[in-house]
Amino acid sequence: MTALRQRKGSRGKEPPLGAEFQSQQSNCCTNHHPEKILHGDWSWGAIIWTSVGWSVSVGLGLLCCIYMATLHENDLWFSNIKEVEREISFRTECGLYYSYFKQMLQAPSIQEGLSDLIHDNLTESKRTINLLQRMNIYQEVFLSILYRLLPIQSYLEPVYFYIYTVFSLQAVYVIALYLTAWLLSGSWLAGTLTGVWYILNRVDTTRVEFTISLRENWSLPFLALQVTAITCYLRPQLTTLQQKVMVWLMYVTTFCFCLTWQFNQFILLVQALVIYTLDCVDFLTTTQVTTLYLVQVSGLLSVWLLQFCNSMILGSLVLSFIVAALFIRHFQSGLKTGSLLVRLGKLLLHSAAVFLLTFTINYLAKKALQLRSDEHIFKFIKSKFALGPTRDFDASLYLCEEAFGVLPLDTLERLAGTLLLYPYILTLLLLSGLLAGAALQNMSRPKGGSAEEKKGVVEGRLVAFRPDVAYNLLHTLFYGLLAFSTMRMKYIWTGHMCAVAAYGVCGTELWTLLLNTLRCNSKVLLRLVRYAVPLAMIGCLYYKFWPKLMEELSELREFYDPDTVELMTWISTKTPKQAVFAGSMQLLAGIKLCTGRVLTNHPHYEDKDLRERTRQVYQVYARRSPEEVHAILRAVGADYVVLENSICYERRHRRGCRLRDLLDLANGHIMDGPGENDPDLVPSPHPRFCETIKTDTAAYTSLFTRTFQNKTFHVYRVKKKRKKSAKSSSEPSATQ
Repeated sequence: MTALRQRKGSRGKEPPLGAEFQSQQSNCCTNHHPEKILHGDWSWGAIIWTSVGWSVSVGLGLLCCIYMATLHENDLWFSNIKEVEREISFRTECGLYYSYFKQMLQAPSIQEGLSDLIHDNLTESKRTINLLQRMNIYQEVFLSILYRLLPIQSYLEPVYFYIYTVFSLQAVYVIALYLTAWLLSGSWLAGTLTGVWYILNRVDTTRVEFTISLRENWSLPFLALQVTAITCYLRPQLTTLQQKVMVWLMYVTTFCFCLTWQFNQFILLVQALVIYTLDCVDFLTTTQVTTLYLVQVSGLLSVWLLQFCNSMILGSLVLSFIVAALFIRHFQSGLKTGSLLVRLGKLLLHSAAVFLLTFTINYLAKKALQLRSDEHIFKFIKSKFALGPTRDFDASLYLCEEAFGVLPLDTLERLAGTLLLYPYILTLLLLSGLLAGAALQNMSRPKGGSAEEKKGVVEGRLVAFRPDVAYNLLHTLFYGLLAFSTMRMKYIWTGHMCAVAAYGVCGTELWTLLLNTLRCNSKVLLRLVRYAVPLAMIGCLYYKFWPKLMEELSELREFYDPDTVELMTWISTKTPKQAVFAGSMQLLAGIKLCTGRVLTNHPHYEDKDLRERTRQVYQVYARRSPEEVHAILRAVGADYVVLENSICYERRHRRGCRLRDLLDLANGHIMDGPGENDPDLVPSPHPRFCETIKTDTAAYTSLFTRTFQNKTFHVYRVKKKRKKSAKSSSEPSATQ
């Protein structure tokens, strides 16, 4: 299997309404932050200071981009390895997605390439599917068209155009986080600290350098841009034109985010819950709530149209929730009236009605659309929280992967080592307390009164706790809970975590409370600590981590996977171009990319029929008779089956989580090895297929012919019908 080896050689605070408090929020940075430019302050000082801030943001973004690209090159020696090795480095579903970029470039024309994607019969044997409907691959289509049109073919290879685009999106990601921190704190020093933290916590903020094509690497930069646009939209005193611009920016970024990741509906559901919570406690106006909901809906429906009316979007929980929330809100005009206890009671009933209607709408929508594409995700959630059966094969595939487990504690240790965790926790605790107090104050506020009283209350609330801060606080809390429950979701949380922590260090809330506690609060001292502390932290991080970064960048490795290279070369040269291959999802994605052969199954798991087919093909690793396996493979049209020793004799997972164990449990058979088994499991009457086929007994050789083998892979041709007499095979002999 793949290995990376060392290269051998060249190859609680004071009343917020006072003038003193408001003046304390100003310093050299806040006097010249983007809001001043937005409101027409075009003084030379504001222009210069804002220009410096923007320049730093672009510099940090480019630094992150170059850093990731250098790590990728140093780990693989990407510029020096063969094309087949480059393609093999796109592991699992990354290879599948990149194969469509390659396919579009190899098509005679853009129109024919699009037609082949819409009527694809290579990705799943015996089926013609619309890839633009099934998968989120518009980014590959767009890049392939752009590469064809731009005059760069002579000096930039397609693979470099692809990976450089993804790395450039990391620069966009950092700039978006930088702007969010700048908008929240009023100081671009907060943005600088955010960018530094993002880069230093690379292990926990991104995995782009080794999973380039993953959908999250395309979508998360757009999610960060959307959060920046929301933060700006929720700031007070925007003009009508500025609000319209922000709404369009929110729509465009939401649309791009949804278009590039199939799990967009679940991420937007969490965001919709954040908006709903802020609405319930009066931090947003009715217009703001409705606008934010409609931005989400319009983004999803736009993607629904582009994906040829993909039913998974219409049947998503987030659409059902937004419809339910807006519908019930419209008919409950008296929801926000009465005393605190009355309002709390109304809020509980209101929430119960919203969630009940949400699940009702979602159930009816899925029944009407006959939607089962995403049921494996809900099975996983049920099994994860012990709400459903644990023997389900699809759910177990996720549960047994470390990435879908709870967040390990060593993540927090790494975040603490870069001085990120401590200010983040302090900021979170302080802002949560202030948010709770402001929410109770809002819900206790009597309705009615003069216009002057209403205006004073609203102004006081905005100064005490701004809506943009409230949104970002709940955003980091909700996605933090998601990250703790499922480790893979931490990449949504940790980037925004950097911005929130930087806001705590460079904003006024934390320092005002601390200085008031020490009874030494003054404008000069507040300004001093807001400059000195972030600069001191940046200096400390530079002193501590710069040598480590240089050491990391000096480590040179190379891609090394001779067995897979040998397999791909053999398939490309010794098998028919229309041959159908069966095997593991991960390997088949690479086979499609490197050889263009037809597959029986693949890693894009959002289809009920494909999941069932994958479970059937995986019976080659279960205890099944050769006749049963042969019938399964012929039913899916397989000409060859690739068996991997790393799966057949797997030791990476514990007992009960090995693929062969999951298959035994799903088939009702006792698992291998010492350990307990459920009482209803029975011994299988057949030996394990992937082991016994290598003995070359008559029962197996009459149905399968070994055509290739090395230390890692065994390839067998699936005979079309059983023959009693052995005949000389036209296949090339097995290689060692």
